[in-house]
Amino acid sequence: MPERPRILTAAAIIAVLFGTLTIISGGRALISPGAGVVPFVLWFNYIAGFSYIAAGIGLWRGSRWAAWLAGAIALATAAVFLGFLWHVAQGGGWMGRTMGAMGLRIAVWSAIAVIALRRR
Repeated sequence: MPERPRILTAAAIIAVLFGTLTIISGGRALISPGAGVVPFVLWFNYIAGFSYIAAGIGLWRGSRWAAWLAGAIALATAAVFLGFLWHVAQGGGWMGRTMGAMGLRIAVWSAIAVIALRRR
């Protein structure tokens, strides 16, 4: 088996850690949601955390599907972010940190997807 590039190893580790933290924080928010929580964003992020871990494991193992999963995660996150922005524009309640967190998620998963697709 050929040696895995370091950048792909880093992407895999980041994906699994990011997924673990997302599941933990999402689970806590589901148990005790605060004011301004947008339920569809919260549920998406919580469920996506499991996909993050799957993608990370796939990247670690060199599975071809993992690169496509990373791209799908980035696109799905962008779509949910657009829905969130629509919710905000319509006057719905929201938390300021959600804006930054969704931007961070899109940036991280876009970077992981680009790295993974280039290293396939």
